[in-house]
Amino acid sequence: MSQNTQGMTREGALRLEYFIIGLGIFALILIFQPFTVTLFTIGSILVVLAGLINNLLPMAQPGVKVRSVITVGMVVAMIFCIVLLVAITAAHLYGVFFLKPPDPNTQMGKIQLATPPFWQQSLVWGIAAVAVVLAGLITMMSKSKD
Repeated sequence: MSQNTQGMTREGALRLEYFIIGLGIFALILIFQPFTVTLFTIGSILVVLAGLINNLLPMAQPGVKVRSVITVGMVVAMIFCIVLLVAITAAHLYGVFFLKPPDPNTQMGKIQLATPPFWQQSLVWGIAAVAVVLAGLITMMSKSKD
């Protein structure tokens, strides 16, 4: 299979399609198994991942270059990071405008007031960094097309 000139073969496209669909089915099996909460947690994470990867299903066609599939996957990941940042910001603004401020006289209020604002959290900056790196990689890949 020459990925640079001809793209995926029919078998490669079929394998990609089966992988995408199989991941979703496996995630659902993990969610609905009755044995352990750990497998439920893994299944829940895999359902989100499978939903994102499901966007690659239209690319599972013979002749589509693997580079195109990777580029589309990075675009989906970048959009997910941006949506995640918007959701975190919306949750913060909801708390600011619609919830009662924390009471500094209670233990929970002291903990909430000691927590740094969301824009100072390392998770938020990590997500933003991933989005910026993905945007840069997508730009570089689109400029260096064969």
